[in-house]
Amino acid sequence: MLHGWGVNSTVFTPLYESLSQYRVHYVDLPGFGLSQSVEGDIGAWVDILVQSLPANAIWAGWSLGGLVATQAALSYPSYIKGLITIASSPCFMAREDKAWPGIPPHVLSQFSEQLGQNLPRTIERFLAIQAMGSETAKEDIKQLRDLVLSRPLPDTKALSQGLSMLTKVDLRPQLSALQQPWLRVWGRLDGLVPKRVQPQMPTGDQIEDAMLAKASHAPFFSHRDDFLQVFLPWLAIHTR
Repeated sequence: MLHGWGVNSTVFTPLYESLSQYRVHYVDLPGFGLSQSVEGDIGAWVDILVQSLPANAIWAGWSLGGLVATQAALSYPSYIKGLITIASSPCFMAREDKAWPGIPPHVLSQFSEQLGQNLPRTIERFLAIQAMGSETAKEDIKQLRDLVLSRPLPDTKALSQGLSMLTKVDLRPQLSALQQPWLRVWGRLDGLVPKRVQPQMPTGDQIEDAMLAKASHAPFFSHRDDFLQVFLPWLAIHTR
């Protein structure tokens, strides 16, 4: 399981017990948590992750982690058994073409400018945006912050790399090549990956979508039970 920008794999702590029957690798992305940073782009991140993770596994990614997992499924189709993207987009930044819904460019540029000023505050602000819309936003932010700060702060270079991926990477033209079973979980109140993304995504017999009505950008955290009602049955089918 791959986490999002600015955090680390501890964000998946609420899922530990429910997934205990599976062999789960909770991964810190390069330069985050306990992982060393890696030079290069999203392809370099994927290459280093593939080297350390088992073949024939299902890759699940939240937010930026979903983008990385999608790139991995595209780059290593015979290595990755299935794909789960959680509140993730193949193109995070809003684009003029096809009126693609996403994060306004100025928001990402502001985070980039703030990285060198006050790193903890920048990350906390991003957590606040992620929780926005959730009925339990204040509590979610506090719990997320406490979990994230239990490990070292991310490497500034890795944060910049991640922001660059969120800004520049556009996997939309390649999605039709994905043949693996693919579960996509969305939050209807998500402010970073708007619900309007889902109808513009490719469809297929191997693809399943779940839109959680009351969730925002961290559905596995704010609405764990609703999330697991989708996540666990899909896993049960595709891990046989």
